[in-house]
Amino acid sequence: MQFAGKLISVIELTSSKKNNLLTAAAGLAVGIVNGLLGAGGGMIAVPLLKKLGLSQKQAHANAVAVILPITVLSAVLYLIKGYVRFSDCLIFIPGGLVGSLIGTYCLKKISPKWLKRIFSGFMVYAGVRLLLR
Repeated sequence: MQFAGKLISVIELTSSKKNNLLTAAAGLAVGIVNGLLGAGGGMIAVPLLKKLGLSQKQAHANAVAVILPITVLSAVLYLIKGYVRFSDCLIFIPGGLVGSLIGTYCLKKISPKWLKRIFSGFMVYAGVRLLLR
């Protein structure tokens, strides 16, 4: 029920046509980045969701909900095209599931200020790492 309330809040915030177009364009950008790079959609989604009025924690939680169907679709398309072998990915799934549970638990405990710092740190780290490789 709480998720439905948050979703309704997001829908109400995007009720005008201009906001709907901007929100659709933002969704397109998130999908393109996530599909093309295999990651990064959440880095775009979080700031955009915050612009829509969600708190830091709500933006992170909703970004996961936004990225899930996009990631599933991208993964299926990559499997069909032969870019991915499920056997290569299988080793990461158990740890990823456990990590997801830990991350969800930590999100409840961490302050929005520290969440923002950690998120920003990962963005900077990822950018620097890509530039130096």
